Formats: sequence, structure tokens, C-alpha cells
Amino acid sequence: MNLKKDVTIYDIAKQLNISTSTVSRALQNHPAINKLTKKKVIATAKEIGYQYNTFAGNLRKKSTSIIGVMVHELNSNFITSVLAGIEKVTSEAGYDIIIAHSSESYTKESANALNLFHKRVDGLIASLAYDTKNLDHYLPFHQKGIPVVFFDRVEPSDKSTVVVIDNAKCGYQATKHLIEQGCKRIAHITGNLSRNVYAHRFQGYKKALAEHHLSFDKKLLIVNDLSEEAAKNATLQLLRLPSLPDGIFITNDFTAAVVIQTLKENGIVVPDDIAIVGFNNDAISKLIEPKITTINYPGIEMGEIAARQLIANLKGEENVQLTNTIIIRSDLIIRASSLKKHTSLSIASNNYTNKK
Repeated sequence: MNLKKDVTIYDIAKQLNISTSTVSRALQNHPAINKLTKKKVIATAKEIGYQYNTFAGNLRKKSTSIIGVMVHELNSNFITSVLAGIEKVTSEAGYDIIIAHSSESYTKESANALNLFHKRVDGLIASLAYDTKNLDHYLPFHQKGIPVVFFDRVEPSDKSTVVVIDNAKCGYQATKHLIEQGCKRIAHITGNLSRNVYAHRFQGYKKALAEHHLSFDKKLLIVNDLSEEAAKNATLQLLRLPSLPDGIFITNDFTAAVVIQTLKENGIVVPDDIAIVGFNNDAISKLIEPKITTINYPGIEMGEIAARQLIANLKGEENVQLTNTIIIRSDLIIRASSLKKHTSLSIASNNYTNKK
């Protein structure tokens, strides 16, 4: 099979009887080239099948116009919305993105970071994996002056911007809401407390209990990987307690949905017997019955802010610091899963005991 030879700017210049430099400037919309010449060059390029060599052009500019994005998972409405925000801003600014995901693995995150570094990305936007221990694998970026912006799951850093919500405040709001509904034994199902998002939500949970003179019971704290199986096991673990909780603050909506389903399967009425508050405002929070009270997590806004901050740094804009913390507003959304009617727990507890 004979492959057609690539068309170059020399072919365009020859056909129009003009210099290659004029062709090059016309294709780049240079102001020194008049509109008629630009129009002829573009029309001829299209006619004879010219393709701009982005790679070669970027090499000349010592830039790839590519931004790396590291996420900890892909099957999440929150991450999808963050990516949408990033893509909107980067595409408008003329950048492409390469997405890598760690599958919640520190080892895979480290390998992907090195891969993105070797692909010579101009900058990196990242959210840390479930078990990431340190930021050593991002050092090559800092040493080369490649800006890094972390979002959502972050670690304290004096070299990067972080974009987060006030997780402690949100954890406090969620727990306080359950207390206001009359809950006195509030369980908390959460993830790795070494990660900032879960640690801070837990801090908010404990602060709300303390301020309302409710004691913290370690038996009501369950830390797991937030998978479907873990959510079911956590629910059954709580149901085996001598005294059932009357409220549960759960650190994401998927886990909350599984908990609600498992409670219903075991004769527990939500929210009358046990009130539920989730986190993230994922689509599932509005699909399950009862609809889940949750914390709105503005993913699109977070993605847009992270991308704008990175691009501003790449463009050398004044008054842009790459070592600050940006906190995005996030609010409690109240739905049916937490609005108790102050029904006694004794009936529900007896029903569950009789079923075992």
C-alpha cells in the first residue's frame, strides 16, 4: 500500500508562489499578514490536505500545551464534574489534557505521575489516592518548575496550590442537622482518616457532638474503603449493637445509598428509625427513596478554579501565587432521609432482633 506523502508549508508556498515564512505566519494568524493572503493560504491548506504538526510546533515553543490530570477514580459523579470543569477552562485556553487515574493506589499514582512527567506536560492537576503516604513522586515537577495544583484530596505543601471545601465545617453541619432532628446516638461511616477529607469531616462530627453535650462512642465510628460490600458490612455491624444509632453521617452518597437499602432490607425505617446524611450530592442521592440529605460538593467549580489557577501560573500572570489554599463554599442540602418524625427506635430494634 502506497502512503500519501505529508503536505508541508513548502507545498502551499510553491502553489501560491509566496515564501514559506509568509505561509507559516498566515497559518498562525500573524497580524503582519494581510487578510486576503491569510484567506488564500488557509483555503489552499485545506484543499491540498495540510495538517499542522502540533508536536513540532510545541517543541519549538518548548511547550506541549498539555496539562496532566491525576484522579483517584473515574466512576464518580464528583470526579466527572471536576473533569468537566477542568476541560472547559483548559480547552478555552488552548490546552489539551491527559487523564490518568490511580485506582486508589499509591503505587499506581507514583507510576502515573512519572509517566506524565516524561510526557512533558506543562502543568499537573491532581487528587491523591486513598493510601498515598507522601508527595515525593511530585518532586520532579517542582524541580523542573512545572506547576502542580491539588484538589479535594490533598496534603499540606509549600510548593503547590490546593483547592478544597471546608470539610470540617461540612462534617459539623451534617452532624448538627442530625442532632437538631432529635438524634442522640449518631454513627459515622467514613474512609481512611489519614486522608484530609475524611479526617476533617470526622473532626467536624466530633465537634458537633461535643458542643451539644453528646459523648463520642468509638463503636459508632466505622472506617472502611467505602465500597458496596464495606457499606453493607458497616450497616450490619451497627445493627448488631445493643443500642441502635438513631442517625448516621456517611462520608459519601454511594455508601449512604447502600446503607439505606440494607437498613430497609432489615426492617429499619429511614428516617423515622435511623436518619441518614450523606456527602457529595451525587446523582444517586436523588434517585434512591428516601432522597438523601447531603453536602453539595461543587465539582465543576472546583475543576474550573484548579484549571484557572494552573493556567494563570503558566502564563505568568501577576499576583498569582502557587502556594496557597483556595476554599470553595459548600452547603447542606436537606432532603427526606434525615427528616425524622421522632418515632421510637424500640419497635425497629425488636423487629431486627426477631428477624435474626
